Amino acid sequence: MSAADAPITLDRILTAAEDVIRRFGPVKATVVDVARGLGVSHAAVYRHVATKAELRDLVVGRWIEKTMPPLRAIIAQPGPAPVRLRAFYDALFAMKRQKAFGDPELFMAYRTLAAGAESVVAAHVAELIELTATVIQAGMEQGVFRPADPVNTSRAVLFATFRFHHPAHAADWANPEIEAAREDVWKLVMAGLCVEGVVE
Repeated sequence: MSAADAPITLDRILTAAEDVIRRFGPVKATVVDVARGLGVSHAAVYRHVATKAELRDLVVGRWIEKTMPPLRAIIAQPGPAPVRLRAFYDALFAMKRQKAFGDPELFMAYRTLAAGAESVVAAHVAELIELTATVIQAGMEQGVFRPADPVNTSRAVLFATFRFHHPAHAADWANPEIEAAREDVWKLVMAGLCVEGVVE
């Protein structure tokens, strides 16, 4: 069976959508254009994706999901909470920067699509907060982080570090001073998190 004769699946549709986005930009990521890229009728695609908005959300969701397994793995590791928390945010920044610099046109296209995929982005932010809260809770149990609401604290850490991982700040990431700024922010974050006498 050739690729053209393969069954139309959601995975094939999303892969074709990514190709359309790469070649023509996010405006062309319509169900009809994706169907054309697959060489099938738009009715065949509509059996899996009802609207352009749903297609956008699915494409953005898959793009985000590709970044998550390494971050989840860091959270699942044992060890001192401050070390795991730093590793998590180092990895988050590195992955976002790699996407921005490795394929800047595609990164900007996905950034444009994400602006309309509010529910998908909100779910992503919620997971980042949840993962960070898991480590913060562990740090409190280890006696290295101050007692506090772990979810609220996690949200504060995420927002405090937005400049270093939110796509809206991607233009800053090529600045040679960004690492020094990130280190300064991290020191402030840890000073607020850690109990007296704990330095990370």
